[in-house]
Amino acid sequence: MSARKKDELFLEEAYLEALKAYSLDEVPVGAVVVIDGKIVGRGFNRRITSSSAVSHAEIVAIEEACKKVGKWRLDGATLYVTNEPCLMCAGAVMQSRISRVVFGSLNEKTGAVISKFRVFDEKDIPFKVKYDYVEHKKSKDILKEFFTKKRGHSWEG
Repeated sequence: MSARKKDELFLEEAYLEALKAYSLDEVPVGAVVVIDGKIVGRGFNRRITSSSAVSHAEIVAIEEACKKVGKWRLDGATLYVTNEPCLMCAGAVMQSRISRVVFGSLNEKTGAVISKFRVFDEKDIPFKVKYDYVEHKKSKDILKEFFTKKRGHSWEG
């Protein structure tokens, strides 16, 4: 299987997590952490249901992955997430030593990878993270639908 097909497959898994958030009326973002072709962590946004500002999909997936592998370092892991990570989540990626991030939609308001900030491109930060934007239409569409219902206007991303 090609690298692009693998990315699309795991983005689809992240999207399934986003659907869980959507069903709870949470911002529909989902994430999976993959090591050696296996999902070791899953997460979806649950800030409202958990009453926690840090319960973003990426953080939840990273925490689950760390517990599953039994260590805080996730060297060699790839994080697949339906929306471009924010600054907090980009920091968690670096701190957990995730090697690569693949995201399926842009976050023009708070995206920390390419849209608003370019954290992973900072030369003075010792944590190097590769990244790829692989457009995933369903990820973008569910966010647009969610924010249109909530605010009467679409999410721009």
